[in-house]
Amino acid sequence: MTADFVGAAVPVGLVFDAAQQARPVACALTAAVAWTGVQALRRRYAFRTLGESRGVLPVVHDWLILVGVLAVARVLTGESTPRLAALGALLPALLVTVACHKLTYRHLSAARREAHAVSRVLVIGEPDAAEHLISRLAARTDHPYVVVGVVPVGEGALASGVPVAARLEAAMPESPAGDWPAVLGAVHSHHADLVLVAPGTRFAGERLRRVAWALHDEGLELAVFPGLVEISVKRLETLSAGGLAVLRVAPPVRRGMQTLLKSALDRAGAAAGLLLLSPLFLAVVLAIRLGSRGPAFYSQRRIGRDGVPFVMWKFRTMVVDADRLKAELAGANENDGLMFKMRRDPRVTRAGRLLRRTSMDELPQLFNVLTGSMSLVGPRPPLPEEVARYDEVELRRLTVRPGMTGLWQISGRSDLSWDETIQLDLQYVDNWSFTSDVDVMGRTIRAVVDGRGAY
Repeated sequence: MTADFVGAAVPVGLVFDAAQQARPVACALTAAVAWTGVQALRRRYAFRTLGESRGVLPVVHDWLILVGVLAVARVLTGESTPRLAALGALLPALLVTVACHKLTYRHLSAARREAHAVSRVLVIGEPDAAEHLISRLAARTDHPYVVVGVVPVGEGALASGVPVAARLEAAMPESPAGDWPAVLGAVHSHHADLVLVAPGTRFAGERLRRVAWALHDEGLELAVFPGLVEISVKRLETLSAGGLAVLRVAPPVRRGMQTLLKSALDRAGAAAGLLLLSPLFLAVVLAIRLGSRGPAFYSQRRIGRDGVPFVMWKFRTMVVDADRLKAELAGANENDGLMFKMRRDPRVTRAGRLLRRTSMDELPQLFNVLTGSMSLVGPRPPLPEEVARYDEVELRRLTVRPGMTGLWQISGRSDLSWDETIQLDLQYVDNWSFTSDVDVMGRTIRAVVDGRGAY
């Protein structure tokens, strides 16, 4: 918050003073208070969201709200600083907040891995449900939760290694006290900050409500895991029906204004990219032709949306008989799934290594985007032999157009396992939005510069 305050106050004060505004200090303080106030009202400083990986777009949204608030204040007070100067004075606040957000996210991510900045969680649920929840939390580091104890409901073995803090009977207790003394005792003995419930037939309804009363009377937090995975919070809505708390899950975006905006961005972006990058295309073509025999471009049959095949274009990065040699290298495959990946593939040419490292080999796919067979953002376009072995879950990734970049590109590329790749693709298919596409494209630039997983 201090960085946000200073990042807004100092530039505004300097610009307004240079413009000989009558009250530069007052204007600087007003801008700083408004900026921190907007973020506070939008809960950016709440503990559970601080350091959350939100991307740049939410910060831009907050900043636009700030501009609107100060524009109204400008009219009401008759402030006369030139509009462009005033807007430019607010821009550093946006940049400082984005930079601080990234630093905070990295710091908290590292701290969470070292168990210094965590929320201590006590899990309650039937053994199988509790184990599933614990394993999901243990498999990821992009959250603040560490499970310090489990309270199984009913009999059943636990293999996670998490300490059993207490055990509740399978049936609801007949005593007036019920379950809450055991739950509160487990919370205090394990110093839990949050009780996370995996509800089931044995622990729900009236039984869960009584435990919630006891926890809330003690000032403790309760959260309920609804059993949904990889669903964006933007698609969730809480409702009340007949005294019941209902969680509505909006369907994935398949039509409407967002799809039109995505198509417009794809075509305009591809056309602009081809026009601006044409000199680079010429240089790459010369480098490939001078470095090894064969054509500069490589075409390959891939599977697109709804299983429709198309021809995908790339710059050639391998020797001309690479497809024939692939069968001989099958035993050296370093991927654990259906994709073939080798960190030191002998088929890759010298120029090809640089093109792959910088992802420039993918640039001809702008032609595919322009013609509509691909999108700028989407799942990785699979090979026909991969699709032939897909199960019904993996086939779901074909419900949208494949992309030049996507969550897989900014999350590790070839370093990802097959299961991780599928998980990221399905996460995109179900939760994509126009703003998330813009965010992914922005983060792709950093991933390309970083180069991890590109081989």
